[in-house]
Amino acid sequence: MSKLVTIYGGSGFVGRYIARRLAKDGWRVRVAVRRPNEAMHVKPYGVPGQVEPVFCNIRDDASVRAVMRGADAVVNCVGTFDAGGKNNFDAVQHEGAERIARIAAEEGVARMVHISAIGADKDGPSRYAQTKALGEEGVLAHMPDAMILRPSVVFGPEDGFFNRFASMAASMPVLPLVGADTKFQPVYVDDVAAAAVMGVDGKASGIYELGGPDVRSFRELMQEMLEVIQRRRPIVNVPFWIARIMAFFLDMGQAATAGLVKNAMITRDQVKSLSVDNVVATDAKGLADLGIQPTATEAVLPEYLWSFRPSGQYAAIKKSARNLRA
Repeated sequence: MSKLVTIYGGSGFVGRYIARRLAKDGWRVRVAVRRPNEAMHVKPYGVPGQVEPVFCNIRDDASVRAVMRGADAVVNCVGTFDAGGKNNFDAVQHEGAERIARIAAEEGVARMVHISAIGADKDGPSRYAQTKALGEEGVLAHMPDAMILRPSVVFGPEDGFFNRFASMAASMPVLPLVGADTKFQPVYVDDVAAAAVMGVDGKASGIYELGGPDVRSFRELMQEMLEVIQRRRPIVNVPFWIARIMAFFLDMGQAATAGLVKNAMITRDQVKSLSVDNVVATDAKGLADLGIQPTATEAVLPEYLWSFRPSGQYAAIKKSARNLRA
């Protein structure tokens, strides 16, 4: 009988890649999400009935336990950038992660993989970083042999990083950046998934920081993106003191409208996060220790950012046509 894995947040950006790999390896996969009817895209990852979206609220013990029963392994991919509301940093990244680990221990689950983030630190500048660290602490308290993955910014076809800024560049005359000199080490989403599968299979445990082959500034990454989408845009560095003022009023606007007006630009906590580099520590275990060759951004970005080019899918055809001679 095939083994069963429950993936909390398994329909999200990283979770779907983990689900796909595990289904390919023959695992039965429960994809635990708040809205199963919006997670039907995971079902074709396996044969009929192999990958199933199921309802779960990670703020509720009974809900977490119900979708975990019988599982041989669990993966927690749930995270948030929302500092307010019921599903805030503490509820999701700290208490939710610890709840999953505690119940996994009670249910006798053999293995757990937890997706955290580079910069997780109880004394970090942002609440995001602090709750990520508290979540890790809670996981290890109950599942000491768990695998914890700390990726840098994750890129891939459905990412919220390069896609977001490519969309901005396609519709704005300039590209404003907060923390243009902050360093990142983008890691390909399927490399993260490959690492997670090793934890599920029991081939690795412990804490790993995941980054790609290149360390670049925010500005350099955006310059690469602009080249891929074939657009020229001035990159404007927004000073942190201005960003803090902007974020304060945007956060206040969201609070004053009880969330009806969502701050989708930048929050005060994100400004704090952008003030520190997001790269793999020199003494940390990483992809190389797992035998995974990291994928470079230039190998993947053109495969999904082409839609933001002025001519979209016809850019290559138009370029070729200009080279024709009468």
